[in-house]
Amino acid sequence: MSDNNKQKKELRKEEGIKASESVDQNKEGNKDLTLEEKLKETEEKLLRSLAEIENQRRRFEKEIKDAFEFGSFNFAKESLAILDNLQRAKVAIKNDQKLKINQDLDKFLENIEIIEKDLVSIFEKNRIKKIEVSGKKFDPNFHQAMSEIEDDNKDPGTILSEIQAGYMLSDRLLRPALVSVAKKKTPKDQENKDKNTEK
Repeated sequence: MSDNNKQKKELRKEEGIKASESVDQNKEGNKDLTLEEKLKETEEKLLRSLAEIENQRRRFEKEIKDAFEFGSFNFAKESLAILDNLQRAKVAIKNDQKLKINQDLDKFLENIEIIEKDLVSIFEKNRIKKIEVSGKKFDPNFHQAMSEIEDDNKDPGTILSEIQAGYMLSDRLLRPALVSVAKKKTPKDQENKDKNTEK
């Protein structure tokens, strides 16, 4: 046997002896723990595991609840287009000069309004509610400002008109209301100064 192989064997023996010594020390370290300390350590591990299981259970329950409540979110959002198109069609028919002559126009519009009311009723049964905007203050959580109109009769930030209706699904925003918002009139002198400073 070569010297090199002998050295390798001796190194392996030494490593084995050191490893067994460290295992013996760990055993002795564990022996140092009293029965009460071991019991307390095990109890803490058990409590941590139970807390983790409880947190996971709560997370799963919330995910199931959200999936049940808001699983139809995209479908509801896309269904709003049907109501929008129905309302646009009603306005277009009312304003069409050729159709105004037709004697059956009122009956036709009446039928469209019945369909519209049914659709709104179905939305409400499924917790889809229109966001009220008339006379309200602008709120970026529910409204999207499309234009600002100068109006000294209204407080700045008051909604003047609705361009497109907004909707909520329960307490979640389905679609913001598109609105026009009041702003203070700027005096002509101030406007001219602003234009001059921009140049």
